[in-house]
Parts: sequence; C-alpha cells; structure tokens
Amino acid sequence: MDSAVETVSIICIVFISISILMLLYRVIIGPTNPDRAVALDTIGINLMALVGLIAILLETTRLNDVVLLIGILLFIGTIALAKFLEKGVIIDRDLD
Repeated sequence: MDSAVETVSIICIVFISISILMLLYRVIIGPTNPDRAVALDTIGINLMALVGLIAILLETTRLNDVVLLIGILLFIGTIALAKFLEKGVIIDRDLD
C-alpha cells in the first residue's frame, strides 16, 4: 500500500509542478491584471497542495504549519491585490 501512495503522490507532484509552470506563463503573459491576480492565487493554492503532498511523502506532520502559513499569506495577498486593482491604493489614509 505504501508503494501505491508514493507513486500517486509523485504523479500528483509532477502534474502540480506542470500546472504551476503554466500558471507562471499566465502571470507573465496574462492579457489583463485580473487574469494575473487569479493566476497568482491559483499558484498559491497549488503550492499548498505541493507542500501537503511532500508532507505525505516524508510521512511528517511538521509541514502542516507551512500549509497554514501559505494559506494565511495567500488570503492577505489576495485581499490586498484585489483592493489595489479596484482602487489603485492598498492603504487609505484620511488626512482630514
């Protein structure tokens, strides 16, 4: 059973890596800024999956914190990028 889990995990890592490379192309060449933002968000999700698969292969739970950290940073980055695309600024300063 361990051999099957390792084989499937390695196949998934290869496909996720290919997906990340294709998403990097979309980030660089993307026709619009929202397309680039969605591609960056998807890269973060793929990174979370990649770290999870590596944790399965290494048979450790120490990488779970890394997955959570990537998720938190991804959420904050997505909110900041969406705000920047909508308004042009990230931090509003009211100097009234």
